[in-house]
This record gives sequence, structure tokens and C-alpha cells, in this order.
Amino acid sequence: MASTLTRPRHGKVIAGVCAGLAERFGWNPNMVRLAFLLSCLLPGPQFILYIVLWVLMPKRPY
Repeated sequence: MASTLTRPRHGKVIAGVCAGLAERFGWNPNMVRLAFLLSCLLPGPQFILYIVLWVLMPKRPY
């Protein structure tokens, strides 16, 4: 399990937010992506949260 929350440079689909979250918590990246897509069917700030995480999560240096 990674010790910090960072966005990977490889293996990402859009910005790497879901891949970074999945790696940090030891989850499957495809399941995190699917959960995000399904959550978009519900009302709430999912897209805003994704953009905020995109801005706040640093890119992995390697």
C-alpha cells in the first residue's frame, strides 16, 4: 500500500484520480472507476470532488 495519495503517471484513464485512490487503499482501479461512474447516477458533487482531487493530488515524481 502506498503511503501517500498521489496520481500515477502510467495506468491512468483521465487524470489518475481513481487509480491513485485505488493504489493508496489497495483496491482494484477498475472497481474504483466503476464506483465513481455509478455514483454519478446519484445527485451530488461527484464531478466537483473529482476535479478538486485532480488539482490537489500531486503527480507521482517517477
